[in-house]
Amino acid sequence: MYVLKQVPSEAKIRKYIKQAIFGKNVFCPLCRSQTIVRFEDRYRCKRCRLKFSLLSHTWLKGMRLSLPKFWLLLWCWQRKSPVEQTMNLTHLSEKAVRHWYSVFRANLPDFTNILEQKIQMDEAYMKNNSILMAKQIGSRKLAWQVLNKARVDQHDAVNFMIQHLKPRSRFQTDGAKIYKHGKDYWMLSHKSDNHSKWEFSLTSEIEGLFGNLRTFIRRMYHHVTPDKLPEYVSEFCFRFSLPEMFNSPNEYLLKTLSLVPTR
Repeated sequence: MYVLKQVPSEAKIRKYIKQAIFGKNVFCPLCRSQTIVRFEDRYRCKRCRLKFSLLSHTWLKGMRLSLPKFWLLLWCWQRKSPVEQTMNLTHLSEKAVRHWYSVFRANLPDFTNILEQKIQMDEAYMKNNSILMAKQIGSRKLAWQVLNKARVDQHDAVNFMIQHLKPRSRFQTDGAKIYKHGKDYWMLSHKSDNHSKWEFSLTSEIEGLFGNLRTFIRRMYHHVTPDKLPEYVSEFCFRFSLPEMFNSPNEYLLKTLSLVPTR
C-alpha cells in the first residue's frame, strides 16, 4: 500500500492508540495494576497474571488490518470518502470497506440533545421507513428518530416532542396534521408554514438538512437498505452536531477507544 502523508508511521499510530486506551501508563484491564511486564507486542500483569495485547480488550480486538491501513480507512470514513473510492485507495473489497465503516459508526459515543427555544421539526420517508428530525435554530443541535413504518402519525410526533423538546419551547413545522395538536399534549407554542401558499421560512433549515441527508447517503454509500437507514441517519446527524469527532483519526480514537469491561 502506498503510504500517504496523512498516515503516520506504525510506531506513532501505536503510540496514539496506547494513549487513547491507557493514558500515560499501561495498566491491567482486569485488576488495573500498573505492574506490567512487556514482551514483544504483548503484556503480562505481574499481579493477576493476565496476558493481553494493545487491542485485545477493545472494540478492535482481533483486527487483522495493519495499523497504517486501519488508520487510512478511518481517515477515509471521516472525510466522507465514498465506498468505491476507499476501495481504490486501500485495495480492500467492498464488503471489507462497508464492514469497517459500519464498525466506525457503531462505536460513535451515545449522545442525546434536548432542544429548546426555537425549533424546526419535519418528517421524511425513505425505504418504507419514516424519519422525524428537529433542529434548534441557530445551533448544531439535532434530535432524530427512525421509525420502522411507512407514515408518521400524531402519536409518533407527540412522543418525539416529549422526548426531545424542552417544555415552553417554540416549535415550527409545515401544516401537517400530525403537529397540529402537539401543543395540547406538551407545553409548546406552535407556528406552521402553508407550503401550498409558498410559505417555507419556518421550516427552511430542517428541510435543507433532509436534502443534505439524501445527498450524503447517495454520495458516500450509493444506496441504502431499510436495515442500514437508522445507522446512516445517525452518522449524518452525528457529523452535523459534533464535527470535531471527524477532524482526525486520533480525535476519533481518543473519544471512542477504551477498555471493554473484563469479567
